[in-house]
Amino acid sequence: MTATEATVSDREAAQDRRAKLRQLIRYTMVGGSGVALDLATFFLLYNALGLHEQIANAISTSLGITNNFVLNALFTFDRRDRLVVRFLRFYAVGLTGIALTYVLFRIFSDWLGVDPNLVKAGSLPLVLALQFVLNKKWSFA
Repeated sequence: MTATEATVSDREAAQDRRAKLRQLIRYTMVGGSGVALDLATFFLLYNALGLHEQIANAISTSLGITNNFVLNALFTFDRRDRLVVRFLRFYAVGLTGIALTYVLFRIFSDWLGVDPNLVKAGSLPLVLALQFVLNKKWSFA
């Protein structure tokens, strides 16, 4: 490899790293909007309307998933093909978040007596990290 080829290769690698970082930042911003929608809906359904935390979680998470799918398809991963298949995959990944949160509710709320609002809020970083990896590798691959 010549010095010129190495320089071009280094530039391409740096551009690729920047593109991946921009994608992660967009995913985080989209995720933030989904988290805000999810939490606001959960708090409303659980605290104001008195729904059981598991039902409120399923509804609020579904709204967040749908919000995030649309925004990620448009802005993060820029994929508009096979939308139904991608949505079903994205929702399946979202179900992993519902399942994980269910387990955390059972452990922390039901068994340890922690306020469900805190459990819901505390579960989000773990759920988002898991879902980013699964969505990048499967839903938007």
